[in-house]
Amino acid sequence: MSLEKITSQLNLSGKEKKLPPVELWDPPYCGEINLRIKKDGSWYHNDTVFKRQNLVKLFASVLKKEGQDYFLVTPVEKIKITVEDVPFILSQWSWRQGEYGEMQVATSLGDEFILGENHPLHISDNGCLYITVRRNLLAKVHRNVFYQWADIAKARQTPQGTELFLPCGGYELVLGHF
Repeated sequence: MSLEKITSQLNLSGKEKKLPPVELWDPPYCGEINLRIKKDGSWYHNDTVFKRQNLVKLFASVLKKEGQDYFLVTPVEKIKITVEDVPFILSQWSWRQGEYGEMQVATSLGDEFILGENHPLHISDNGCLYITVRRNLLAKVHRNVFYQWADIAKARQTPQGTELFLPCGGYELVLGHF
């Protein structure tokens, strides 16, 4: 499967559109493509980095995870790709409605959402923070964002030790136990 064939089936106009319903599509498996999303969130094809951000956003819009595997899907094809960790990086955040109101976050690809029940924070076994972006796709919290959160976090004692957390619009963002 070639990159050109995939892009020809998708909209490359660059205009904002709502995400395609990939969770409803179950096309036949067409093989694997040498496309890799690195741990830092950069996308590569045949060991060459994508330079067009619009193309990366386009492919991210048709990304689907099944079990531990990632696929680019259209209504008629499903192509496996490699993801080293998770496909997105959470790179920005801000308070809405003042300090400790709702927290708006954004990925490096421009996905924006409010942290909370629909977009929860997960702490991995190795202590890395991840947030559900959409469907079952995760974003890793960038180190700079984590340090900014840790700088303003509150501490409390729990049976597991000291816990750092941020009150966040009725939701507590637990950064970890120390």
